[in-house]
Order: sequence, then C-alpha cells, then structure tokens
Amino acid sequence: MRCVIARFPFDLTKSGVLASMKGVKPEPVTGDSVIIGRRHYPVMQVGEVITRQDRRDFTAGEVARAMARLGFTCRARPAATPARVLSPFEEASALLGTSAVV
Repeated sequence: MRCVIARFPFDLTKSGVLASMKGVKPEPVTGDSVIIGRRHYPVMQVGEVITRQDRRDFTAGEVARAMARLGFTCRARPAATPARVLSPFEEASALLGTSAVV
C-alpha cells in the first residue's frame, strides 16, 4: 500500500511492517498505540522504525492512519476520568475517617 508520511511516499505492506518490528522491544505506551503481533507499541516508535526518520518529522496521526489501513489495531490515548467532586460534608467525613451517611 502506498502512503505518505512526513511528505515522503512509502510502499508499506503488513508483512513488511511485521518484519521491521520483529525483535524491537516496545517502549512504554503513554499515548496512542498500535498492536503488532501481541505487543503494544507507541505509534511514534513504529513510525520511526518503518520510515527510518526522526520522530519530529511526522505526526502520530499519519502513522496511525497508515497502520489502520494495513489492518493493524490502533488505540487512542485513554481519556482521563474526571475526579469525583465531594460535597463539604463528604470531604469532612472522609478526613475524619467515618462514612458520610445522611
């Protein structure tokens, strides 16, 4: 499949990506990720390996779109869950170590 990443055309295949990523240890995932084989790789690490370019030259979206078109599963950064806001009564009860049953 022909795709453009960082204004450069690449002919990528699923088997080619699998071969490129074979033996590459995944970095810790903090943002978007791609599942290749049974491993979760950060999108930017995959882009760096398959394009042999610096990570600053492309975006995570470009690589994620290319990987999705090849059939890999891409996952977005998990959304942050908002913290539960306690009422003043519940907060005082929590500080005292008692339950806030009214």
